[in-house]
Amino acid sequence: MELDLKQIPRVKTLSKEEFLSEYFKPQKPVVIERFIEDWPAYSKWNLDYIKEVAGQKTVPLYDDRPVKHDEGFNEPHATMKMSDYVNLLKTEPTKFRIFLWNILKEVPQLQKDFTYPDFGLRLMKGLPMLFFGGYDSHTFMHYDIDLANIFHFHFEGKKQCILFPQSETKFLYKIPHSLITREDIDFANPDLEKWPALKNAKGHIAQLEHGNVLYIPEGYWHHMKYITPGFAMSLRAIARKPQNFGKAVYNILFMRHFDGVMRRIKGQKWIDWKNERAITRTHNLLFGK
Repeated sequence: MELDLKQIPRVKTLSKEEFLSEYFKPQKPVVIERFIEDWPAYSKWNLDYIKEVAGQKTVPLYDDRPVKHDEGFNEPHATMKMSDYVNLLKTEPTKFRIFLWNILKEVPQLQKDFTYPDFGLRLMKGLPMLFFGGYDSHTFMHYDIDLANIFHFHFEGKKQCILFPQSETKFLYKIPHSLITREDIDFANPDLEKWPALKNAKGHIAQLEHGNVLYIPEGYWHHMKYITPGFAMSLRAIARKPQNFGKAVYNILFMRHFDGVMRRIKGQKWIDWKNERAITRTHNLLFGK
Protein backbone atom coordinates (compact mmCIF):
# COMPACT_ATOMS: atom_id res chain seq x y z
CA MET A 1 0.00 0.00 0.00
CA GLU A 2 1.28 3.46 -0.92
CA LEU A 3 0.46 7.02 0.03
CA ASP A 4 -2.72 8.42 -1.53
CA LEU A 5 -1.12 10.97 -3.85
CA LYS A 6 -2.63 12.57 -6.94
CA GLN A 7 -0.47 13.92 -9.73
CA ILE A 8 -0.33 17.70 -9.59
CA PRO A 9 -1.90 19.21 -12.74
CA ARG A 10 0.60 20.38 -15.35
CA VAL A 11 0.11 23.24 -17.80
CA LYS A 12 2.44 24.67 -20.44
CA THR A 13 1.88 28.25 -19.34
CA LEU A 14 -0.71 30.22 -17.41
CA SER A 15 -2.17 33.73 -17.44
CA LYS A 16 -2.60 35.74 -14.25
CA GLU A 17 -6.38 35.43 -14.52
CA GLU A 18 -6.24 31.66 -14.99
CA PHE A 19 -3.84 31.26 -12.09
CA LEU A 20 -5.99 33.31 -9.71
CA SER A 21 -9.29 31.64 -10.60
CA GLU A 22 -8.17 28.03 -11.10
CA TYR A 23 -5.37 27.62 -8.54
CA PHE A 24 -4.93 30.49 -6.09
CA LYS A 25 -8.56 31.00 -5.06
CA PRO A 26 -9.26 27.26 -4.58
CA GLN A 27 -5.71 26.82 -3.17
CA LYS A 28 -4.68 24.02 -5.52
CA PRO A 29 -1.09 23.28 -6.58
CA VAL A 30 0.00 23.38 -10.22
CA VAL A 31 3.17 22.81 -12.25
CA ILE A 32 3.78 25.37 -15.00
CA GLU A 33 6.18 23.81 -17.48
CA ARG A 34 7.26 26.61 -19.83
CA PHE A 35 6.63 29.85 -17.97
CA ILE A 36 10.23 31.12 -17.68
CA GLU A 37 11.76 30.32 -21.06
CA ASP A 38 12.25 34.03 -21.71
CA TRP A 39 14.35 34.46 -18.54
CA PRO A 40 18.14 34.56 -19.06
CA ALA A 41 18.23 32.17 -16.10
CA TYR A 42 16.45 29.52 -18.17
CA SER A 43 19.47 29.06 -20.42
CA LYS A 44 22.20 30.20 -18.01
CA TRP A 45 21.42 28.71 -14.63
CA ASN A 46 23.04 25.37 -13.97
CA LEU A 47 25.52 24.15 -11.37
CA ASP A 48 28.54 25.19 -13.45
CA TYR A 49 27.21 28.74 -13.74
CA ILE A 50 26.58 28.95 -10.00
CA LYS A 51 30.13 27.74 -9.43
CA GLU A 52 31.40 30.45 -11.77
CA VAL A 53 29.55 33.38 -10.17
CA ALA A 54 29.54 32.25 -6.53
CA GLY A 55 32.36 29.73 -6.24
CA GLN A 56 34.28 31.64 -3.53
CA LYS A 57 31.24 32.14 -1.32
CA THR A 58 31.14 30.11 1.89
CA VAL A 59 27.76 28.39 2.07
CA PRO A 60 25.83 26.82 4.98
CA LEU A 61 25.07 23.13 4.57
CA TYR A 62 22.36 20.98 6.14
CA ASP A 63 21.82 17.22 6.15
CA ASP A 64 19.08 14.90 7.36
CA ARG A 65 20.29 14.33 10.92
CA PRO A 66 17.52 14.51 13.55
CA VAL A 67 16.89 17.77 15.38
CA LYS A 68 18.85 18.11 18.63
CA HIS A 69 18.02 20.32 21.58
CA ASP A 70 21.32 22.21 21.49
CA GLU A 71 21.12 23.18 17.82
CA GLY A 72 19.76 26.64 17.06
CA PHE A 73 16.93 27.42 14.66
CA ASN A 74 18.24 26.82 11.11
CA GLU A 75 21.80 26.37 12.39
CA PRO A 76 23.98 24.77 9.64
CA HIS A 77 25.65 21.40 10.12
CA ALA A 78 28.71 22.32 8.04
CA THR A 79 30.11 25.02 5.73
CA MET A 80 31.99 24.81 2.45
CA LYS A 81 33.04 26.96 -0.48
CA MET A 82 30.35 26.92 -3.15
CA SER A 83 32.89 25.68 -5.71
CA ASP A 84 33.73 22.69 -3.51
CA TYR A 85 30.05 22.02 -2.87
CA VAL A 86 29.20 22.02 -6.59
CA ASN A 87 32.13 19.64 -7.21
CA LEU A 88 30.76 17.38 -4.48
CA LEU A 89 27.25 17.44 -5.98
CA LYS A 90 28.61 16.47 -9.40
CA THR A 91 30.90 13.66 -8.28
CA GLU A 92 29.11 11.68 -5.55
CA PRO A 93 25.87 11.37 -3.57
CA THR A 94 25.69 13.70 -0.58
CA LYS A 95 23.05 14.49 2.01
CA PHE A 96 24.27 18.08 2.26
CA ARG A 97 21.75 20.68 1.09
CA ILE A 98 21.61 24.47 0.99
CA PHE A 99 18.35 26.20 1.78
CA LEU A 100 17.13 29.77 2.20
CA TRP A 101 20.22 31.20 0.47
CA ASN A 102 19.33 34.81 -0.31
CA ILE A 103 20.32 35.93 -3.82
CA LEU A 104 20.06 39.64 -2.99
CA LYS A 105 22.52 39.27 -0.14
CA GLU A 106 24.91 36.66 -1.54
CA VAL A 107 25.08 37.08 -5.34
CA PRO A 108 23.28 40.27 -6.40
CA GLN A 109 24.20 39.82 -10.07
CA LEU A 110 21.85 36.83 -10.30
CA GLN A 111 18.95 39.30 -10.09
CA LYS A 112 19.68 40.27 -13.68
CA ASP A 113 18.75 36.78 -14.83
CA PHE A 114 15.09 36.77 -13.82
CA THR A 115 12.06 39.02 -13.42
CA TYR A 116 9.37 38.91 -10.76
CA PRO A 117 6.34 37.35 -12.47
CA ASP A 118 2.89 38.87 -12.18
CA PHE A 119 0.67 36.16 -10.75
CA GLY A 120 -1.67 38.71 -9.21
CA LEU A 121 -0.02 38.34 -5.80
CA ARG A 122 2.43 40.77 -4.22
CA LEU A 123 5.72 38.86 -4.11
CA MET A 124 8.26 39.53 -1.36
CA LYS A 125 11.00 40.96 -3.57
CA GLY A 126 13.57 40.96 -0.78
CA LEU A 127 13.43 37.18 -0.40
CA PRO A 128 14.45 35.32 -3.57
CA MET A 129 15.88 32.15 -2.02
CA LEU A 130 17.99 29.36 -3.55
CA PHE A 131 17.86 25.70 -2.51
CA PHE A 132 20.43 23.04 -3.54
CA GLY A 133 20.59 19.28 -3.07
CA GLY A 134 22.55 16.23 -4.13
CA TYR A 135 21.44 12.88 -5.51
CA ASP A 136 18.91 11.19 -3.20
CA SER A 137 19.02 13.98 -0.60
CA HIS A 138 15.74 15.21 0.80
CA THR A 139 14.06 17.70 3.08
CA PHE A 140 11.93 16.63 6.02
CA MET A 141 8.21 16.98 5.47
CA HIS A 142 7.51 20.52 6.68
CA TYR A 143 5.57 23.69 6.07
CA ASP A 144 7.03 27.19 6.07
CA ILE A 145 6.86 29.27 9.22
CA ASP A 146 5.00 32.11 7.45
CA LEU A 147 2.57 29.80 5.59
CA ALA A 148 3.36 31.76 2.42
CA ASN A 149 2.21 31.12 -1.13
CA ILE A 150 5.35 29.74 -2.80
CA PHE A 151 6.48 29.72 -6.43
CA HIS A 152 9.28 27.17 -6.75
CA PHE A 153 11.41 27.51 -9.91
CA HIS A 154 13.49 24.38 -10.53
CA PHE A 155 16.84 24.39 -12.35
CA GLU A 156 18.98 21.47 -13.52
CA GLY A 157 18.15 17.84 -12.93
CA LYS A 158 14.99 16.32 -11.48
CA LYS A 159 13.24 16.57 -8.14
CA GLN A 160 10.21 14.84 -6.65
CA CYS A 161 7.80 16.97 -4.61
CA ILE A 162 5.10 15.62 -2.29
CA LEU A 163 2.54 18.08 -0.91
CA PHE A 164 -0.24 17.91 1.68
CA PRO A 165 -2.71 20.67 2.60
CA GLN A 166 -3.05 21.74 6.23
CA SER A 167 -6.31 19.76 6.39
CA GLU A 168 -4.23 16.56 6.38
CA THR A 169 -2.01 17.56 9.33
CA LYS A 170 -3.85 15.22 11.71
CA PHE A 171 -2.57 12.23 9.71
CA LEU A 172 1.07 13.30 9.30
CA TYR A 173 2.58 12.79 12.78
CA LYS A 174 3.30 16.49 13.24
CA ILE A 175 5.82 17.35 15.95
CA PRO A 176 4.23 19.71 18.52
CA HIS A 177 5.56 23.28 18.66
CA SER A 178 7.37 22.85 15.34
CA LEU A 179 6.92 22.91 11.56
CA ILE A 180 7.93 19.32 10.78
CA THR A 181 6.62 15.77 10.99
CA ARG A 182 8.46 12.85 12.57
CA GLU A 183 11.90 12.89 10.97
CA ASP A 184 12.12 9.09 10.78
CA ILE A 185 9.26 8.88 8.27
CA ASP A 186 10.50 8.32 4.72
CA PHE A 187 7.73 10.02 2.75
CA ALA A 188 9.26 8.80 -0.52
CA ASN A 189 8.74 5.20 0.66
CA PRO A 190 6.87 5.19 3.99
CA ASP A 191 6.31 2.17 6.22
CA LEU A 192 2.53 2.33 6.51
CA GLU A 193 2.44 -0.44 9.09
CA LYS A 194 4.61 1.62 11.42
CA TRP A 195 2.83 4.88 10.53
CA PRO A 196 -0.77 3.76 9.90
CA ALA A 197 -2.31 7.25 10.03
CA LEU A 198 -0.56 8.07 6.76
CA LYS A 199 -2.96 5.70 4.97
CA ASN A 200 -5.66 8.35 5.50
CA ALA A 201 -3.67 11.33 4.23
CA LYS A 202 -4.57 12.66 0.79
CA GLY A 203 -1.81 14.56 -0.96
CA HIS A 204 -0.22 15.54 -4.24
CA ILE A 205 2.96 14.59 -6.10
CA ALA A 206 4.95 15.96 -9.03
CA GLN A 207 8.35 15.59 -10.61
CA LEU A 208 10.08 18.83 -11.53
CA GLU A 209 12.59 19.34 -14.33
CA HIS A 210 14.64 22.30 -15.50
CA GLY A 211 12.44 25.36 -16.03
CA ASN A 212 9.35 24.00 -14.27
CA VAL A 213 7.52 26.21 -11.76
CA LEU A 214 5.61 24.60 -8.88
CA TYR A 215 2.95 26.65 -7.11
CA ILE A 216 2.69 25.54 -3.47
CA PRO A 217 -0.47 26.99 -1.89
CA GLU A 218 -0.20 28.73 1.45
CA GLY A 219 0.63 26.52 4.40
CA TYR A 220 1.02 23.33 2.35
CA TRP A 221 3.30 20.67 3.76
CA HIS A 222 6.10 19.82 1.31
CA HIS A 223 8.76 17.12 1.00
CA MET A 224 11.46 17.50 -1.65
CA LYS A 225 13.63 14.62 -2.86
CA TYR A 226 16.44 15.26 -5.33
CA ILE A 227 16.43 12.52 -7.97
CA THR A 228 19.56 14.13 -9.44
CA PRO A 229 21.71 17.03 -8.18
CA GLY A 230 20.04 20.36 -8.78
CA PHE A 231 18.77 23.60 -7.35
CA ALA A 232 15.74 25.85 -7.29
CA MET A 233 14.68 29.39 -6.49
CA SER A 234 11.60 30.21 -4.44
CA LEU A 235 9.59 33.43 -4.51
CA ARG A 236 6.84 33.94 -1.98
CA ALA A 237 3.74 35.98 -1.19
CA ILE A 238 2.21 36.36 2.27
CA ALA A 239 -0.69 34.18 3.36
CA ARG A 240 -4.04 35.71 2.44
CA LYS A 241 -6.44 33.47 4.38
CA PRO A 242 -7.02 34.99 7.84
CA GLN A 243 -6.48 31.71 9.69
CA ASN A 244 -3.19 31.11 7.87
CA PHE A 245 -1.99 34.67 8.41
CA GLY A 246 -2.86 34.35 12.09
CA LYS A 247 -1.00 31.06 12.36
CA ALA A 248 2.04 32.64 10.66
CA VAL A 249 2.08 35.48 13.19
CA TYR A 250 1.78 32.96 16.04
CA ASN A 251 4.63 30.83 14.64
CA ILE A 252 6.97 33.76 14.19
CA LEU A 253 6.23 35.71 17.37
CA PHE A 254 5.55 32.92 19.84
CA MET A 255 5.94 29.30 18.77
CA ARG A 256 9.61 29.25 17.76
CA HIS A 257 10.63 31.31 20.80
CA PHE A 258 8.67 29.06 23.18
CA ASP A 259 10.28 26.00 21.62
CA GLY A 260 13.73 27.57 22.02
CA VAL A 261 13.12 28.30 25.71
CA MET A 262 11.90 24.75 26.35
CA ARG A 263 14.99 23.32 24.63
CA ARG A 264 17.21 25.33 26.95
CA ILE A 265 15.25 24.36 30.06
CA LYS A 266 14.56 20.68 29.39
CA GLY A 267 17.24 19.80 26.87
CA GLN A 268 16.91 16.57 24.91
CA LYS A 269 13.98 15.47 27.07
CA TRP A 270 11.92 18.18 25.36
CA ILE A 271 12.80 16.83 21.89
CA ASP A 272 12.10 13.25 22.97
CA TRP A 273 8.73 14.25 24.48
CA LYS A 274 7.72 16.04 21.30
CA ASN A 275 8.65 13.04 19.15
CA GLU A 276 6.62 10.70 21.34
CA ARG A 277 3.74 13.12 21.53
CA ALA A 278 3.57 13.23 17.72
CA ILE A 279 2.68 9.54 17.74
CA THR A 280 0.30 9.49 20.69
CA ARG A 281 -1.62 12.58 19.59
CA THR A 282 -1.98 11.34 16.02
CA HIS A 283 -3.16 7.89 17.07
CA ASN A 284 -5.49 9.27 19.75
CA LEU A 285 -7.18 11.49 17.17
CA LEU A 286 -7.40 8.73 14.61
CA PHE A 287 -8.04 5.58 16.63
CA GLY A 288 -9.28 6.95 19.96
CA LYS A 289 -6.45 5.26 21.84
